[in-house]
Amino acid sequence: MDGTLWSIASGGILVTIVLLGIFVLWKNLKERRSGFPLKDERTQKITGRAATYAFYIGSYFMLALMWVNFLNQEFADAPLLETGYALLISVLVQNLSFIGILAYLNRKGDS
Repeated sequence: MDGTLWSIASGGILVTIVLLGIFVLWKNLKERRSGFPLKDERTQKITGRAATYAFYIGSYFMLALMWVNFLNQEFADAPLLETGYALLISVLVQNLSFIGILAYLNRKGDS
């Protein structure tokens, strides 16, 4: 990537992070002013369950990724996966599974 394209991409990432931060702060202030508690027992329980499930999914995904990498290197004489991409994929799987499970549990309720 050349210098101008990289600076444009970096600027876009920075703007996205700042806009997301402003949106989260605005949403939190709006909820505080409404008078309702931000976190009650139910939301803490649901968030904890979703975090636990996402942790297990992410851990098993990373174990499977390491196992496939090991088998690929031993039996196919292929090079190791690049560490950066493996870490990025693992983080994405864990975070996206947390978001999906949290949305599902919030919709499902306490059953």
